[in-house]
Amino acid sequence: MDQNELKKAVARAAAQYVKERLDDRMIIGVGTGSTANLFIEYLGEFRDDIYATVASSEETARRLKALGIEVMDLNAAPEVSIYVDGADEANKYLQLIKGGGGALTREKIIAAVAREFVCIADGSKMVDVLGTFPLPVEVIPMARSYVGREIVKLGGDPVYRDGCITDNGNIIIDIHNMNIVDPRTLEQQLNQITGVVTNGLFALRPADKLILGTKDGLRTLTAD
Repeated sequence: MDQNELKKAVARAAAQYVKERLDDRMIIGVGTGSTANLFIEYLGEFRDDIYATVASSEETARRLKALGIEVMDLNAAPEVSIYVDGADEANKYLQLIKGGGGALTREKIIAAVAREFVCIADGSKMVDVLGTFPLPVEVIPMARSYVGREIVKLGGDPVYRDGCITDNGNIIIDIHNMNIVDPRTLEQQLNQITGVVTNGLFALRPADKLILGTKDGLRTLTAD
């Protein structure tokens, strides 16, 4: 299978996983990106059975609504049972880099709220050490230069993502050339920089389950 077929396979598996656990008040968190978009398409097959969703981006909300699936404001949701989203990188501890699509802050908020976080990805996203994919950091615009200097002190190469404005009205700085050997510590260090909204490391709150599409079939990994 090619990469797109692998994405379809994990998206279909995640939709089936959700469907088997549906009840009449379940709220599903839905992520952003190409693999999440495929998951949304499969949700459409049983849209009438879905009570409500919460969306990690305006684009995701638009796609869900176009299928006739209810989208709820997270503040009105008593609980998010399952959050399904993709990743840009994952390690064996199910720690992730996310935010290639710029939705990292809302993704991280929903992950924090959700009882269960299910990540879906093709096998190319699995790495031994995070950091090959540039690490996104959402930044208040006026702090751009300052945050960049602080990132350099941590050993990374900050690159402003030109033309990208998040749904929250902020900018993205991508950190290049950093082998992330201690994701939990780096996540905390970056978040302590004044002007940083959050960063794309999901290490303090990793995924609970990773459905990985490989050339040998689907693999399901759980957090240790």
